[in-house]
Amino acid sequence: MQAPGPAYLAMKHPECPADTGPCLPYLSRNDRTTAVGRIPILDVRPAIQHGRRPAKAVTGETFEISATVFREGHGAVAANVVLRDSKGYPGPWTPMRELAPGTDRWGATVTGGEPGLWVFTVEAWADPVGTWRRHAQGQVTGTDTEIVLEEGACLYERVAGGVPEEEGLRGLILAAADAMRDETLSAATRFQAAQTPEVDAVLFRYPLKEFVTSSEALPLLVERERALYGSWYEFFPRSESTPEQLHGTFRTAARRLPAIAAMGFDVVYLPPIHPIGTTSRKGKNDTLSAGPDDVGVPWAIGSPEGGHDAVHPALGSLEDFSWFVDQARELCIEIALDFALQCSPDHPWVKRHPGWFHRRPDGTIAHAENPPKKYQDIYPIALDADMDGLVAEACRVLRHWMSYGVRIFRVDNAHAKPAVFWEQVISDINRSDPDVIFLAEAFTRPAIMHTLAQLGFQQSYTYFTWRNTKSELIEHLTELSGDAAIYMRPNLFANTPDILAAYLQHGGRPAFEVRAVLAATLSPTWGIYSGYELCENTPLREGSEEYLDSEKYQLRPRDWDAAEREGRTISPLLTRLNTIRRQNPALQQLRNLCFLHHAGNDSIIVYSKRKGDNTVLVVANLDPHHTQEATVYLDMPQLGLAWHDVVLVCDELTGENWEWGRANYVRLEPGCRPAHVFSVRKII
Repeated sequence: MQAPGPAYLAMKHPECPADTGPCLPYLSRNDRTTAVGRIPILDVRPAIQHGRRPAKAVTGETFEISATVFREGHGAVAANVVLRDSKGYPGPWTPMRELAPGTDRWGATVTGGEPGLWVFTVEAWADPVGTWRRHAQGQVTGTDTEIVLEEGACLYERVAGGVPEEEGLRGLILAAADAMRDETLSAATRFQAAQTPEVDAVLFRYPLKEFVTSSEALPLLVERERALYGSWYEFFPRSESTPEQLHGTFRTAARRLPAIAAMGFDVVYLPPIHPIGTTSRKGKNDTLSAGPDDVGVPWAIGSPEGGHDAVHPALGSLEDFSWFVDQARELCIEIALDFALQCSPDHPWVKRHPGWFHRRPDGTIAHAENPPKKYQDIYPIALDADMDGLVAEACRVLRHWMSYGVRIFRVDNAHAKPAVFWEQVISDINRSDPDVIFLAEAFTRPAIMHTLAQLGFQQSYTYFTWRNTKSELIEHLTELSGDAAIYMRPNLFANTPDILAAYLQHGGRPAFEVRAVLAATLSPTWGIYSGYELCENTPLREGSEEYLDSEKYQLRPRDWDAAEREGRTISPLLTRLNTIRRQNPALQQLRNLCFLHHAGNDSIIVYSKRKGDNTVLVVANLDPHHTQEATVYLDMPQLGLAWHDVVLVCDELTGENWEWGRANYVRLEPGCRPAHVFSVRKII
């Protein structure tokens, strides 16, 4: 029997027969012959896979719920968004507005509440007061003045009947009704009495509703803030050594944590920390003939010392790892652990579970490949051979590390395993531990990346490292912050142990600086791999994205203190960027990214983010080799301003203040001023 899906897939209406599966959509007895309700509510968004999967948000994140709402004729309609939490209790309803006149498209901005599986509906109704006001606007001074005002007074009396007497507001509505009947006043005055701000406030809270209709309930998964917002730092503990101890341990690696915390990073991601196999072990720079001192690739997991639930003996013990996690926690850093479902030929699973591996006709197991890369030291797992058993084992391993304080997992090559496998694993883990976060490392085709995000991964790698031109960045980030943002959260890593992009190779320090600015301000979550702050950019060979002397294959100790003394680090910039992110809530959001501003130079990109009264404007030079100038034209309403406003902006990178309006001159010099990161302070 197939494993049950997530809980929201099993929700049924009481009238649904027990053996028919989920009822989508459910129609009441009176509506079973109709395709729409009395007030049609169509195309409700966000809806993932027609509501089979939940849309996503995090606590405190704002996003839009929209629907097409209309009625016959010329009568007015109104609509609300109604949220219900995981226990079924209704949250505050949010009034919707027509997004553009005449489109019948309505929307409301809502904010994620406490973590859990919520549902939302759109509730629409005929608005008799709105209909009357629209009609009365042209009739109140005509021949039917008295009857029109009497109709209004009757409607207001109906409104008053629904206003709780104890709130003291009923009298305002009844007074308006009396005023409309007062023939000693002019018709205009009587009509105006029905539309005062005080009366409108009561009507807003207690609208008169007719033909109330609700949409189908759609799921909304609200997760913790770290699923959307965070700054990641990746490093290899084994390279953090001492002169006396060449191979680093958890104890020596912990010495690096205070510097990482001081730069403002709140997630430390560790590549696999498990025993490494010796069969077909790789040597330096991916050579196939390892010497006795070669340490091997951490992703070649497993040896006689243990597999995925063990730590490499050279790093220490499980108790040492637990201590390392505690040290990080004291610095407000979470540990993210790599979860790579693959084995070295020496992994205990190879002998214990031979059926988990596909064997060729000669009985051998083919090594793993991810074209054009080949992994001669790794066996792939045949997940379809025993899906249930592997799901159970994967969950066991994950819970093992969760017991040591790990709540974030970066999943290696997620796209190389069946999507249904991850759906079952993530559902199983998050059912009992909804705070656990999974990052999909899947640089692959868009359909696969989007599907992995929809089925449960909280974060996703993206194509950011290969998007360098203005048009490429705008197109890619517009997609990520648009419709895809309801299920896919990008983690913009500026580099990884596998990816040293050509832009960084040839752009030097200015390239590292501007890419850090972009990653840190375009997405709520960004990251770097250790060595980025030193601008390490030597490739294995021309045309390769592999690092020369890659840390994947060898120890790579760094003299951090010397780099600081000699000024060879951009850590002050990274520190400043993470401080700016913490101080500006707008940068902690994704869906508010705006590219509607314009710079008349293809090398200069400009974008903004806004949340409440916090607005951030970024102008960056994408050319790491040359100074670029341009006139920047701002879409002032996108900044919450009038077209003619002049505002004080503060460059958060330098502390300088400027006066900006609709058109502004900029000059950005690589290595000196790669970008402006403005906070909009006040109107002058």
